[in-house]
Amino acid sequence: MKINYPLILDGGLSNALEKRGHNLNNKLWTAALLKNDQEAIIQAHLDYLYQGAQCIITSSYQASYKGLTEYGYDYKTAEELIRKTVELAAEAVRRFTEDIKPQIKPLIAASVGPYGAYKADGSEYRGNYAIIDEVLEDFHRTSFRLLNDSAADFYACETIPSIQEAKVLASLLETSKKKAWISFSCKDERHINDGTDIEECVEYLSVHPNIFAIGLNCTDPQYVEALIKRIKSKAKDKKIVVYPNTGEVYDAKTKTWSDCSLPHSFVKMAQKWLDCGADIIGGCCRIGPRSIGELSAYVQKVNKAN
Repeated sequence: MKINYPLILDGGLSNALEKRGHNLNNKLWTAALLKNDQEAIIQAHLDYLYQGAQCIITSSYQASYKGLTEYGYDYKTAEELIRKTVELAAEAVRRFTEDIKPQIKPLIAASVGPYGAYKADGSEYRGNYAIIDEVLEDFHRTSFRLLNDSAADFYACETIPSIQEAKVLASLLETSKKKAWISFSCKDERHINDGTDIEECVEYLSVHPNIFAIGLNCTDPQYVEALIKRIKSKAKDKKIVVYPNTGEVYDAKTKTWSDCSLPHSFVKMAQKWLDCGADIIGGCCRIGPRSIGELSAYVQKVNKAN
């Protein structure tokens, strides 16, 4: 798998969809559109590709087998919808490449969201699942099985709030056909959301043969610079991935964000993150296509200067 670094990711899928007028106040969140409005997801992916994203993340974050079947879909339909998340991303890439004919074809990262996303109660920002490893293994195993043979280039195991879940994912990835990154949701400049030091998490994952990048996402941007330095100290040869949110507070009941703490433009902070050693960079919740476009323009400018 050849990747040109720095790799520019997309931003939040949910805000791109909401900007197009879609109400995502649903337990399935962005996955609520998988059955009845697939074109909306394709268009949201295209919004980012046309702004310079070199990798898009699929809409499978909250499309778990358990979540879809509990919502009312039968087993066959649930499996089809999970596979469909990659197919929709691939269709967006196909349309984009036919239109623009970029030198490098954009990549697809298959999102593997945390157990907390299925619960839809905000627990991915706390990590307090209070469940045994076997429950987490059963939850994630089906997604890996369904996505292993997909057209995705690798997995994005994202918004992971606990070292317990990271270890379970690492175990499942040992037999995966695809490589992956694991990105944590962090509560401050040192700890992931369950309170574990980020260095401990990185050190555990740094020798895994199928994990090519480690980092953070859906984390307040004010903590990112310090977190990159801590990750870099233990990451060995792994790449560093960062795609924070805007620093707003998430309300799990209303599925809304408030109290933005973003002190200045996203791209100015992103410049510092790249200087600190980030290799893969983008945005999470509330970071939209315009910000990714500004980031892409900056990286292109730097590349030309070098």
